[in-house]
Amino acid sequence: MKNKERRPAKRVQAAAPGRPARGPAAAVKPQPARQASSPPEKAAKPASATVPAETRALLARQGERPPERVPVILESSGAGDFHLIDSGNGLKLEQYGPYRIVRPEAQALWQPSLPTHLWEKADAVFTGDTDEDGMGRWRFPKDALGETWPLSLLGVDFLGRFTAFRHVGVFPEQIVHWDWMKSRAEEATRPLKVLNLFGYTGVASLVAAAAGAEVTHVDASKKAIGWARENQALAGLEKAPIRWICEDAMKFILREERRGNRYDIILTDPPKFGRGPNGEVWQLFDHLPLMLDICRELLSPKAIGLVLTAYSIRASFYSIHELMRETMRGAGGVVESGELVIREAGLDGKSPGRALSTSLFSRWVPA
Repeated sequence: MKNKERRPAKRVQAAAPGRPARGPAAAVKPQPARQASSPPEKAAKPASATVPAETRALLARQGERPPERVPVILESSGAGDFHLIDSGNGLKLEQYGPYRIVRPEAQALWQPSLPTHLWEKADAVFTGDTDEDGMGRWRFPKDALGETWPLSLLGVDFLGRFTAFRHVGVFPEQIVHWDWMKSRAEEATRPLKVLNLFGYTGVASLVAAAAGAEVTHVDASKKAIGWARENQALAGLEKAPIRWICEDAMKFILREERRGNRYDIILTDPPKFGRGPNGEVWQLFDHLPLMLDICRELLSPKAIGLVLTAYSIRASFYSIHELMRETMRGAGGVVESGELVIREAGLDGKSPGRALSTSLFSRWVPA
């Protein structure tokens, strides 16, 4: 399915550009329970192997819920070619390589710290629908700019792009998760297997591959996959072990479950709403419980983490936190949940200011 709000709203399934759209959260639809298979440490072939790929029942998890760490605030002040300069009045002023960019940001309720004349020196300003999945256009106050330009984060080169959905090809609040994954992959004594669901333009996949991981990248958008391959070439990682899968995410993970494939790290960044290439529909609050349930079955016996982020939903982080703890019953480890925030860093990138909340997250890690 295509992606999140952050990514164009057409996508629904397991991968594509964009964040979940804003809007009231729907109630989770109950599904019949089945007996769970063993925890990741002793994972057996799932009992659901003969269930059609479209869906399966939730497994009835046994055992204690993992201990919790809440609230956890994961903060980034920028990295590589990115930092948040200032925010306020429903806008944010960001530095992406050589360009200063102004985009809507509903959570910036305060007044900007920097004077108006500095904001007016931006190279690009997004105008149009202020909702996350709304389309608009870019205005270039100085000189007309090309559609793409080179960027680098965590040692990986990729292309920024001015899209009609206000996004530029990377979501820098995810840097904290990518840095965590990078460290785990570099510390490992074997190549870790990483599954990146709703992988968008592939920056996380490239960071993992550059650190020595074997990566499976899933996104329902052909355009996003094409962009990700461009990024792979720009990063000089053409020979890196990355599988680029253009498919509905739910269909893919159900097939992986039937095949008995396992992963050490799973990143999942689903949209609030999306549509897959064959008309599949993804609704976060309807389908997230099953998606996490399947991801649990895909964790290897020595799994290192299952990471979920959720954007632009009217819910507390506790909603996904408690879902993660229920999903990981009997698996041991710890569930840590909270928010991802970006700290303003000023014009020089070194002057800490206010923290801008960007998304909710929940992460299971072994003890």
